Amino acid sequence: MNMHTQPQRTPAETALIDAFGDRLSLLPGDGAVMLKRDDAIETIKHGLPTRRVESWHYTDLRRLLNTVPDFDPAAMAKAIAPIVDGSTVVSILNGKSDPKVPVLEGVSFQRLSEKLVDGSAAAGLDPYGSDDAIGALNTAFVADGYFVDIADGVELEKPVELQNLQAGGQTHVRLPVRVGAGAKAVIVERQTGDGAALGSSVSQLVLGEGAEVTWLIVQEQPETATHLAQFKAHIGKNAKLTLFVMNAGGRLVRQEIMVRTTGEGADFKLRGINLLAGDTHTDVTMVLDHAVPHTTSTEIIRNVVTGKARGVFQGRINVHQYAQKTNAKMACNTLLLSDDGEFSTKPELEIFADDVICGHGATVTEIDHDHLFYLMARGVDEKSARGLLVKAFVAEVIEELDDEAIVEALEARLDGWFLAHG
Repeated sequence: MNMHTQPQRTPAETALIDAFGDRLSLLPGDGAVMLKRDDAIETIKHGLPTRRVESWHYTDLRRLLNTVPDFDPAAMAKAIAPIVDGSTVVSILNGKSDPKVPVLEGVSFQRLSEKLVDGSAAAGLDPYGSDDAIGALNTAFVADGYFVDIADGVELEKPVELQNLQAGGQTHVRLPVRVGAGAKAVIVERQTGDGAALGSSVSQLVLGEGAEVTWLIVQEQPETATHLAQFKAHIGKNAKLTLFVMNAGGRLVRQEIMVRTTGEGADFKLRGINLLAGDTHTDVTMVLDHAVPHTTSTEIIRNVVTGKARGVFQGRINVHQYAQKTNAKMACNTLLLSDDGEFSTKPELEIFADDVICGHGATVTEIDHDHLFYLMARGVDEKSARGLLVKAFVAEVIEELDDEAIVEALEARLDGWFLAHG
């Protein structure tokens, strides 16, 4: 007789299950939302993903998530200055939104807690798939966030900055955003804090016909924090989405990206920079579905690894049977600055259409000693010379954003990271 037994729960799994029981009465939601929460905690009860789960092969969450901090109602995160001066800022401080939402013509902001209470957020809580551990964790515990709606035809002159800030404990937020037909916007998602924390964050973006959005994720958690995040987007007809991701912190980070083209003429660009240092682990996993004909995408990821840091990029492009004339290209380039650092890359193409242009590539290299010698021979000290070469390696990706204020802000963060870790 074959018997299948559930593995003994880890301390982290036990802590999450116990925390759900303790907080259930405090979590907002109507009957539909609470049913989704119950389903989500059942997923966690079956165990966090291990290397045996293909999409988690390089990030054994069950092993890496050693401890889970308690919720800390006394934690007091504070709003910070935006990356770009003049931005409209909405802040979520330790999982709680501000009742006073900004007033911006053509844009509406609503606290997610209200949409959980009336049940209108329930449909957005559905899992992405059977191995959606981040979605399950977030659905079980999410209590707040913001819903942002940008009306048709609105063109925002300044960015909207969504700040998710923590000061320790646990925080679980959602940021659903709808951008109407023909609208144009820059949205900055800030993920940072200063405490030992476990945080989950799910951003959901829907682009209407002809909309154009640049979305920046700037993740700068401290090396005491675990950050588990998802970005999900549907791109409509002739809409354009540029997603820029900068990871420059966190002890354990998993950023998932799920994008689907839903209208012909949709265009998706992903540009990413992973700055990895210390004894940290950062995983960026992308799944892109080209689901309709005549759509395009390009993904370029640049990684800088030093110390004992470990990094992962998994990128899968699915070209559906009817998605003829798809043009999709993906590249991942890594610069190793230490012998102890490592980076794993897994690009995948799954193509069911026959009239497409698709390709992928990956490289791993070290600093070119001839280039280093050239700079040092002209009076540049070694650390500054290495910094110039690192900056040159990633600057191309940043400068593609073609917005001077944003480029300067991101390059300043790059300089600061290298000063601390180079």
